[in-house]
Amino acid sequence: MNILITSAGRRVSLVRSFQKEFKNAGIEARVFASDSNPNLSAACHVADAFLKVPKLNESHYFDELIKLCKIHDIGLIIPTIDTELLALAQYKPHLEMLGIKVVISSVDFIETCRDKRLIHQFFKALNVNVAKEYAKDNYKLPLYIKPVDGSRSVDNYIICAEEELTDYHLNNPKLMFLEYLDHNQYDEFTCDLYYDKAHNLKCVVPRKRLEVRDGEVYKAVTVNNYLASYVKENFNYIKGAVGCLTAQFFVNNMDDKQLYGIEINPRFGGGYPLSYLAGANFSKWIIDEYVLGETIQDNFDVWENNLLMIRYDDEILVHGYKG
Repeated sequence: MNILITSAGRRVSLVRSFQKEFKNAGIEARVFASDSNPNLSAACHVADAFLKVPKLNESHYFDELIKLCKIHDIGLIIPTIDTELLALAQYKPHLEMLGIKVVISSVDFIETCRDKRLIHQFFKALNVNVAKEYAKDNYKLPLYIKPVDGSRSVDNYIICAEEELTDYHLNNPKLMFLEYLDHNQYDEFTCDLYYDKAHNLKCVVPRKRLEVRDGEVYKAVTVNNYLASYVKENFNYIKGAVGCLTAQFFVNNMDDKQLYGIEINPRFGGGYPLSYLAGANFSKWIIDEYVLGETIQDNFDVWENNLLMIRYDDEILVHGYKG
């Protein structure tokens, strides 16, 4: 069974992790990567082969995706970006009838994750604090503004003074006015979570975010703290959760039991390479579950604590590029 990593973009480490785990398992399988412009995708060039696909909002996207999967014997799809999740989850039953599996959470859970107000309700149900949302005519400075359905820190603002507010902030119905959680008081963590097919949590790795660039972690360290044990106990089953999830939290740096839930993205995060290299082998577990049909055991203690990751830019050279 060959696999396809969609919207591969810069996810070189993710592609290489699946190539490595197929080789370690002795499985003759190819890792494909797709993008709307694969010639300009680093991950596509390190994959075993790349596929050019239409953009998701084009009407023939799924027809072309299915045709390519059949041509290249692709039996497993792994999505990577927020904007494709809901469509793929909705199309999952049709794909599975054609023998193409998708590692993706349920439609209902993805809809909850994509709506920041709904995910706040989700956190509250698990007794996790969330930032207070203000009415736009009754707020307290400083405040944090972000879209209700945003991703990658696009349209996120820290407002410290009245004159920084614009008509765009005040009149855009998608922008939420939220309590500001001071980074001098709170540390930011992203937890990589792995859920099996039965929606049971099998591993949690908190990554303390030390530096972020364009919404993606650039420097981070694994930390086995109270957050890890809390998530293990209280997030042990989430209806509809499947595969890799990234859950973002703020943790009080003077009292690590004071947690704020920020958001959950039901996909591989950009910082997954740190969890993988620390020993949390989500790539292998996906192969075990979806290719080999094996049951995943609990893997809460397999990863290395206090492992620091410092990322850097590298080069992919493509000879004879014509544009």
